[in-house]
Amino acid sequence: MDHKKILSIEDDQTQAELIREALEREGYEVRVANAAEEGLRAVEEMRPDLILLDLMLPDMDGLAAAQQIRTLTGAPIIMVTAKAEEVDRVIGLELGADDYLGKPFGVRELVARVRAMLRRMVILEQAGAARRKIVLPGLEIDVPTRTVLVQGEPVTMTPKEFDLLHCLASQPSRVFSREKLMDKVWGYVPESGDLRTVDTHIKRLRRKLEETHRVPWGIATVWGVGYKFQLKE
Repeated sequence: MDHKKILSIEDDQTQAELIREALEREGYEVRVANAAEEGLRAVEEMRPDLILLDLMLPDMDGLAAAQQIRTLTGAPIIMVTAKAEEVDRVIGLELGADDYLGKPFGVRELVARVRAMLRRMVILEQAGAARRKIVLPGLEIDVPTRTVLVQGEPVTMTPKEFDLLHCLASQPSRVFSREKLMDKVWGYVPESGDLRTVDTHIKRLRRKLEETHRVPWGIATVWGVGYKFQLKE
């Protein structure tokens, strides 16, 4: 029985109960918060392993809530959002969310997405135990502590930013398709074929790492294929 703790921040009572019942049937410990402020308190009290965050909340914009949550915890955040809110999805990912789930969604899709996210966290932690540190010119990735140093300076990473950088930097020059990165880092490939989550995280990594530091490497785009971590000549 899996006793991972999940926090659902959702103001729609019917939706909140559906989420709670579906996840509790899978053995998860679930707490529901019906507003952003209540959710922020719950993050500090329960230290959840994963957070489901609705973007439409009564007391605070969900995007602002995501930003505040990220200052409290590194736990994965899955935004729950209507399909029409495309701009909000992108902004949410840039503010630190790890993935999004479009409304309406089925119970099986919800459970599969949560299970995949938590499974990837475990797999990456286990893989990290085997390779505890990656050291490249101007870059140090410490897996057990999930910390990154660029030119000796610490760089703050969300969970998925760290996992994506670790995946690419662990095999310099290897080209990863966006589908492969979704599978390795997020644990699933969207049936819709929408892979913009990868692009958004790559863009954010470049901004944090390359645009603010003089480094002898970079994340290169291989047009029509995907991305690779490339050491510069």
